Amino acid sequence: MSIAKGFTRDDRFIDAVLRPNCFEDYIGQEKIKQNLQIILRAARKRRESADHLLFFGPTGLGKTTLASLVAKEMGAEIKVVAGPTLKKTGDLAAILSAIEPGDVLFIDECHRLNRTIEEMLYPAMEERNLRLILGKGLGARVVSLSLPPFTLIAATTRVNLLSSPLRSRFGGAFHLDYYTPDEIGAIVNRSAGLLGIGIKDDAVSLVAQASRFTPRLANRLLKRSRDFAEVKGFGEITADTVQKTLDLLGIDSLGLESDDRRLLLAIIKKFNNHPVGLNTLAAALSEDRGTIEEVYEPYLIRLGFLERRPSGRVATEAARRHLKIN
Repeated sequence: MSIAKGFTRDDRFIDAVLRPNCFEDYIGQEKIKQNLQIILRAARKRRESADHLLFFGPTGLGKTTLASLVAKEMGAEIKVVAGPTLKKTGDLAAILSAIEPGDVLFIDECHRLNRTIEEMLYPAMEERNLRLILGKGLGARVVSLSLPPFTLIAATTRVNLLSSPLRSRFGGAFHLDYYTPDEIGAIVNRSAGLLGIGIKDDAVSLVAQASRFTPRLANRLLKRSRDFAEVKGFGEITADTVQKTLDLLGIDSLGLESDDRRLLLAIIKKFNNHPVGLNTLAAALSEDRGTIEEVYEPYLIRLGFLERRPSGRVATEAARRHLKIN
């Protein structure tokens, strides 16, 4: 299983343990934290719910963590729902009607909300009003229910798929960018302390380099390295431990996995590095186009290994050099 795409139930439990409990423990995204703290302090001073917030950016950068920190900072309960699970208006109505004053509603993958659900959110966000249509045809009638003050936080990896009317209703929209190696290193050191295992500085650097600038992946690599160290009876994680873990996982020095390399090789060899359309590439790889766009492409583009042109995807010369293809 790709470490970038999936993880186990134990991983989810440990991820919750490693998740920061306050803004002071949250490493990175400094400007976003500063803006959020001002928004939240102002809301508390006015004794109001915080503005609706939108977090967007690649997976694993801390959008869910920020939502939970906002709720903790406001002393509020957080209700979490994934956008794809809201299939009917009744699903959203049941959630909104159960909201208590000051609650935080967190909708993950909000770009996958259908248009009917999205339009139902408009009056709820602006007027704190839930509008339900009862009946059908000429006998249908609209019933309005007042909602208590609440904060909607939405997260997405595909902000371009959100409609303008929905985006405009958020009081704050924040783009989470990839982390620096130093920030990833600080996160790895903090996580190793929480897991109760020592780690050498050169091992921290190796994990950071292979983590795709992403805290979630850095923590998973740390956990797999810890497993290797424990099985082999080592007292701490060394650079050699991390390298052997990466070799077992099929991850190279820049964090590329077999699926990343397969994508680049398909473009370079199968299509002679001519521009390839997304649908054609997805069919050639037997992969979902959403996975290509959300999991593989952002990092490959960040590395300068992939270009998205109007005519299709093209691998760069840097990608050829990394893969040692003449």
